[in-house]
Amino acid sequence: MNYTGAPMNSPAPQLSVVIPAHNESGNILSLLDEVEQALGGRVPYEVLVVDDGSSDGMDRLLAGAVATRPALRPLRHRRQSGQSAAIATGVRAARAAWIATLDGDGQNDPADIPALWQRLQAGTSEGLGMIAGHRANRRDTWVRRVSSRIANRVRARLLSDATPDTGCGLKLFSRQLFLDLPHFDHMHRYLPALALRGGAKVVSVAVNHRPRGQGRSHYGINNRLWVGIVDLLGVMWLNRRIRLPGDADPLGGDK
Repeated sequence: MNYTGAPMNSPAPQLSVVIPAHNESGNILSLLDEVEQALGGRVPYEVLVVDDGSSDGMDRLLAGAVATRPALRPLRHRRQSGQSAAIATGVRAARAAWIATLDGDGQNDPADIPALWQRLQAGTSEGLGMIAGHRANRRDTWVRRVSSRIANRVRARLLSDATPDTGCGLKLFSRQLFLDLPHFDHMHRYLPALALRGGAKVVSVAVNHRPRGQGRSHYGINNRLWVGIVDLLGVMWLNRRIRLPGDADPLGGDK
């Protein structure tokens, strides 16, 4: 993994925006501009774009963008490792206690992040650990909308995660919560269920959804449906195996 970006000795931000991206050179710079418009002056933030082994020159775009975007900290996987791995790389490198994630194709709207951030501030006393975006008005093909609706219903029934749309890339969550989760390929599709498994409180908030900008979708039946079935069975197994510790009382002289 290669790294280039803003100096690490700058004050730690309150929010780290993590954007996993593969071959999104046509969308990434405009997305970065939108993040700056949404968050500039509202909350101290940084942006970690994780280039997941792109072959379209996105690494050069990001390296050049650092000079004019002080909040940007781009990273690059030497080979494509998948969206979950890219998110994990960004979260581990992040300096803030809270993480916002966005897909790199521009379909998530950065303008929604401030509302999620305000909801988080109002809910920290409630033990809120994750806010999941809910794409109430999907701007995808009918095939993707129907397949996603079916998948969400099946997942919600089997995992009882009370989340209408786990596939939305826009989420806000505790960095430590994420680091404590079990990590596996495609885990990003099950973040609410995994957070609930660990005892965190999760809420869903309706967010904007937009048509893809440039480029083409990286997802299809073969790389979503079949692996999704295996992943779902795996998360069901994890949920059945966990035992959260009960309250502990000090012994001896400890008070």
